[in-house]
Amino acid sequence: MSGTLYVVATPIGNLEDITLRALRVLREVDLIAAEDTRHTKKLLDHYGIRKPMVSYHEHNERERAEQLVRELKKGKDVALVTDAGTPAISDPGYVLIRRCIEEGVKVVPVPGPSALIAALCVSGLPVHRFAFEGFLPHKGGKRRNKLEELKDEERTLIFYESPHRLLKTLKDMLEILGDRNIAVARELTKVHEEVFRGRISEAIKRFSSSPVKGEITLVVEGKKD
Repeated sequence: MSGTLYVVATPIGNLEDITLRALRVLREVDLIAAEDTRHTKKLLDHYGIRKPMVSYHEHNERERAEQLVRELKKGKDVALVTDAGTPAISDPGYVLIRRCIEEGVKVVPVPGPSALIAALCVSGLPVHRFAFEGFLPHKGGKRRNKLEELKDEERTLIFYESPHRLLKTLKDMLEILGDRNIAVARELTKVHEEVFRGRISEAIKRFSSSPVKGEITLVVEGKKD
């Protein structure tokens, strides 16, 4: 009998944001595949969990997936975690999950924190229909092309963005999407959590005044009729 791959969501900041089920699974599995073992060790130490870990990140994803599938087919149970949030959502995980499905290995979700859902639910923007686009392209031309593709999208749009690209992205959005309502969620669940709500032009003014730090989620109003 093959083992089970558990796809375990972990806190995006506050270590209290982990389910009882996730803690039980992490205690019971044979192996934990972590995006950064040093980061995950802090979480495990906080809850007194001692388990073998292997790294599973974007640079070794394909090779490591094959190794983990072999361990799973020997009957070992494996928990897949990322540094924060739900694996495979703009984080490593898809390759391993896909290979497990192909090989007939059971894959079980252990749901929990996700930055995109956390930001959406407090944004004040429509939540009944939305589109998650992950990170926009780093290069300006490709980023603007992607925004052009999305400018007629009526659903609420959600993006992840890095601090050093935030202003460039906001300015591109203002030019291409127009001065829509936006929520800029920064450092969610952490000590310096901030959710700015207003127009894109107002967000540009707000985040031009001082250096921006932390992980950012953008929730943008869809095109109106």
